[in-house]
Amino acid sequence: MIPWINLAALILSSVLFTVYYVKSVSPAQLERLIGEGSYQLCARYRMVASVFMILAACNFVVYRFFPLPLALPHAFPWGWKVSALIAVVIAIPSGYLMFRGLRDAGEETLQPRKEHGMYGGIYQSIRHPQAVGEFPFWWVISFLVDSPFLVLFSFLYIPVWYYICRAEEKDLLIRYGDSYADYMKRVGFWFPKR
Repeated sequence: MIPWINLAALILSSVLFTVYYVKSVSPAQLERLIGEGSYQLCARYRMVASVFMILAACNFVVYRFFPLPLALPHAFPWGWKVSALIAVVIAIPSGYLMFRGLRDAGEETLQPRKEHGMYGGIYQSIRHPQAVGEFPFWWVISFLVDSPFLVLFSFLYIPVWYYICRAEEKDLLIRYGDSYADYMKRVGFWFPKR
């Protein structure tokens, strides 16, 4: 019973973090509806999304101890040390991208501000370094808990992050207009343009 409850909680947490994250990246759209205060509300949405993201990560850990009764093996055949090494290999470039994105975005990462300009740094190479750095961490957790099922489940986060990034770009076009449209032509979405 616990494995199924955990799976339901994981799915619910994932859906809620997606919903609140999408809401959090849309302050300019929200401003059109409610006026002043939209940026502060989006900051609260971001915090709520973060809580649900942490809960989903906790569900991954719980899955290690209460796996679903599936035909998949509960662990990889090569032993935990190899899984941990794979996790580190994924975490290093992902962590770098996430850290650079966080650093170059500054406080706008958690607290969107109307007066904030467009970002520099790594954002001149790819438009969504934080997302590209963040979604592979689901595989990092999956390998650390040594779960083939969670590695497969983590692929579901690719379209989630794609949707979040597209929602954010829609809002950024409202905020920055032609400047952002030109930026989109010059800079790659998840990978640098040649």
